[in-house]
Amino acid sequence: RVEKLENEANSGTYKFEEITSKWALAEEIKVPQELWQLLNQQQEQCSLLLEEKNKLISDLQEELRNKDEQYVQAIKKQSEDIHLLLERMEEQIRLLLKTYRHSLLQIEKAFELERQELLDNNRKKWEEGIQAHNTKQLEYLRGRMKKVEEFEKQLKELRVKDEEEYSSMKIQLEKDVEHLERQLQRFKAIYLMNQEKLDYSLQVLKKQDEENTIMRSQQRRKLNRLHSLLNNLRTKLANQEKQFREENQSLAADCERITGQCKEVQRSMRHFAVSDAEKFTEVWLMNEEEAKGLMRKALDADRIIHTQQLGLPWEEPSYWFLHNVGPLRRDKAKRMATKLAADVLTVSNVEGGKEKPVKVEDGVKPLQNISKKTAKRILELVSDESGFLIEKKLLKPLNALGRHERTLMKLDSIFAALGIDTEDDLYQLVDFFQKYKAQEVALSQVGPPGMAKTQYPVCWPSLQSQDSPGGEGVMDLAEDRGDGGCGAQRDKLTSPGTSPGSLPSVYIRTDDVLKILKAFVQDFEKPREKDRPPKEVPQVPESSEDGEYWEALGRVIPKPTLKLWDALVVALEEY
Repeated sequence: RVEKLENEANSGTYKFEEITSKWALAEEIKVPQELWQLLNQQQEQCSLLLEEKNKLISDLQEELRNKDEQYVQAIKKQSEDIHLLLERMEEQIRLLLKTYRHSLLQIEKAFELERQELLDNNRKKWEEGIQAHNTKQLEYLRGRMKKVEEFEKQLKELRVKDEEEYSSMKIQLEKDVEHLERQLQRFKAIYLMNQEKLDYSLQVLKKQDEENTIMRSQQRRKLNRLHSLLNNLRTKLANQEKQFREENQSLAADCERITGQCKEVQRSMRHFAVSDAEKFTEVWLMNEEEAKGLMRKALDADRIIHTQQLGLPWEEPSYWFLHNVGPLRRDKAKRMATKLAADVLTVSNVEGGKEKPVKVEDGVKPLQNISKKTAKRILELVSDESGFLIEKKLLKPLNALGRHERTLMKLDSIFAALGIDTEDDLYQLVDFFQKYKAQEVALSQVGPPGMAKTQYPVCWPSLQSQDSPGGEGVMDLAEDRGDGGCGAQRDKLTSPGTSPGSLPSVYIRTDDVLKILKAFVQDFEKPREKDRPPKEVPQVPESSEDGEYWEALGRVIPKPTLKLWDALVVALEEY
């Protein structure tokens, strides 16, 4: 496909150059019939060229449809393979389950055999232990009987001793009994009183216990009901989570698939939109060059008629469409920087070195705290040294414009390439040029040969002459802000109220322009990376504004002038 497109592009370029080369013959042909035949041939060749382009587009679209059909078939094939794989996996799972059940039964049988053997061994050990225990019990019984005989002897001795002690103790205890009986009567009275109190408390506690029993039974029934409700809710939650998980997986797969299809469609749409926009621009430039050539011939004819035939002064009209190159731009925000640059380039000086105020277009703010003379010099340097940023197809139409219009159109293309859209962006560019060079001078603090270093930024009169190589540049700050050049700078440095942050006079060489632009682009892009919008599809040109533009080109000679021409033709014929 790429080889086909390259061949088509080469053949189209060859045919386009062939068509363009024949236009030069039209200036040499004086016979209208031959000129008409040449025009018809050119139109036929243009039609053939467009038909080939359209045929190539239809072939590419047919190939795109075929690829889409192949993609759909591949998706169906993958779906069938997935279903087959799932069936095989389920069959293997069933076989594994059967195998695991059989293995489990074998393991249980082996476990039962080992358990029976273990029980037999333990039973034998138990019987042996019982026999040994009985033997020990007999030995212990014999020893105990011996001890009993010894204890009986000791008891007889103790009984005699205790009878004596008993008689004396009995007398003492009788006395204690009498005393205790008196205390018993007193404690009985206290007991009766406490018993009544305890009975009353017991009745109260029984009632509380009954109430607590009823409350516990109610709470138990409530707890059972809540447990059953909790189990139902857990079951429902598990079912819903399972259902939502399956739906989420299905929707995620659908979303991923649809997102891929959407990105593919957007990529195709951007590709065709960019291709159509480029072709539209090429056709526009070709027709615009031809139309402006005819318009220039008409203006030359009008000038000759006024100056030679009528003897009247003639001024070239300044229409809005004379300086336009390429399709019309409709982004008003991006044209504000170009409008402000056009205002700066028209600045002029009056006597006394003061700037003449220039009227600014509506909606365009002037540069802040920056001399227009300085800004004009910087913009001219950028225009002269950044020509590589201009598209090649715009270079040829620019050569037919004047110096001011050519500089303005160059700046417009350079601003578009650098992303300078608004007045604030243009102000940042000019201010960056001033501060960048001033910072280099302040950091270096090195003067011409023979001058010693100083702790202040130094200004000397002749950094580089205008006639030296690479000497075309811009003097900044000291001259434009009325500082009076180097003398004023010295006065500021030696004055007691000099601020340390004063900028010295700097001189920008043409060799430094690209280096400063590179540094500006690196710093200028950093704050914009986060807010940068996604790549947009080129907008389709509006036919209404384009129609007005082409109609304006056709009406470059106004109706009063055409009536004047008709009257002149009649007068010349009568003459």
